[in-house]
Amino acid sequence: MRVRRRAATWSAVLAAALAVVVVVSAGIGPVRIPPAEVLKVVLNAAVIPAGVELGTRGAGPLALPGIDLAYRSPFAFSVDDVHRRIVLLVRLPRILLAALVGFSLAAAGTVMQGFFRNPMADPSIIGVSSGAAVGAVAFIVFPTALSATLTLPLVGAVDLGLSYGAGVSLFAFVGALVAAFGVYAIATRHGRTPVATLLLAGVAVQTFLGAVISYLQLQAGESLRRIVAWLMGHLSGASWNEVAATALVVPPLFAVLLVYSRDLNVLLLGEEEAHGLGIEVERTKRVLLAASALITAAGVAFAGVIGFVGLIVPHMLRLLVGPDHRVLLPTAALAGGTFLVAADTAARSGAAELPVGVVTAAVGAPFFVYLLMSREVNEL
Repeated sequence: MRVRRRAATWSAVLAAALAVVVVVSAGIGPVRIPPAEVLKVVLNAAVIPAGVELGTRGAGPLALPGIDLAYRSPFAFSVDDVHRRIVLLVRLPRILLAALVGFSLAAAGTVMQGFFRNPMADPSIIGVSSGAAVGAVAFIVFPTALSATLTLPLVGAVDLGLSYGAGVSLFAFVGALVAAFGVYAIATRHGRTPVATLLLAGVAVQTFLGAVISYLQLQAGESLRRIVAWLMGHLSGASWNEVAATALVVPPLFAVLLVYSRDLNVLLLGEEEAHGLGIEVERTKRVLLAASALITAAGVAFAGVIGFVGLIVPHMLRLLVGPDHRVLLPTAALAGGTFLVAADTAARSGAAELPVGVVTAAVGAPFFVYLLMSREVNEL
């Protein structure tokens, strides 16, 4: 009960901090919008079910009766229409995507550091980031016409196509999963996955994929600029569809990680001790690796490779709330979302917009050096 209370208290504080950063960030840009105005816009956009409406679905002879829910907003604040459009259509999707990506990277980084019992571990250690980069860069260099025409009964010809942005994200997601599960397959022998072997396999696969990325960059030609922008991380042009897709994947996977947070605490004692305490070690490792790979892939698929979030944020929160993953995991995830929103706000606030990965590295690397100089590594 005490641990739950601590986790709830710290999570509430950091969730409030995230909400404040989101509101302030939505007001920053070429057009300055007061935080109070941003809050009114967001509240006006919130809707609740207000009733049921009868209607029809389809057209012509295929029209069928249907039932639709009617929605209404409980708020009706007076706001400037230009401000409303800027907040809802331009800034808020980007900010919420940043929050979700930072949340996922920090959560995966926390699990990886506990899993490997290594303060230098982050989500890229099992090849997720490198695999995503190969998938995205391959699509940029050799764009595949993922389009087809299907003929459906009673409907006729339907054109199916995949836009450029969706293609990059899909290939990045698939590449991340292929790399992560490839590392797992290489490191697994006779049903066991030694942590040291997994770490070395991850390093080897990352090195190989780095060579593949370098080769693809040589073949890029005019696409090199887009490749560099993706590899440095970006959140520009975020849409509500991307936010929705990420939001569908990240919370369920985070719930899985949270369920296994106690088992992760026990794994810190060593695999033999964990087995003696009743933990199914190999199954726990498989679940943690799979969930971490998926949640990281969901983050990097739309945002590109963003470094230091999964490395720095867990360290910061471990110093603040302690090593118990039942408290550390939710607080680090919320802090990761806050950190990336703040970093992206700084990235787009200058005279020229910077890739958000440049800002996270510029802030994270000096802070990490400070931690190394002021504390012993085993304290981190």
